[in-house]
Amino acid sequence: MADRPSIVEESLRVHGDLYDDELAELIDHWVKLDHRLQSFDRESVRLDLHIHDRDTAGQWVLLEAHVGGFAPIVAKHASRNLGDCLSHVRDDVVRQLSAAKERAEPRSHRHGHQPAG
Repeated sequence: MADRPSIVEESLRVHGDLYDDELAELIDHWVKLDHRLQSFDRESVRLDLHIHDRDTAGQWVLLEAHVGGFAPIVAKHASRNLGDCLSHVRDDVVRQLSAAKERAEPRSHRHGHQPAG
């Protein structure tokens, strides 16, 4: 299935100005997020990227991730540099998703511990 699009590519909806060449670059740049999403059913993933006040001093980006039964995960960052905003929200969603998944695991399976018995 090497020809199948990445989960990010399939599930990302962009709200605001992002040009086609930037979108292709973003999908490549968000491979870290794509890898983190691999353990979920791709049909259960929706990513909403909101770009506000593009190319202004007040520019900010919000990434909302809806993933497989977890509460929505939201990351927001403001910077005049769009690339910085996009990297920050990607990393924050990866971090939050990892934490949510770890909290959802039974305690006996965390860190390789086996239940006593």
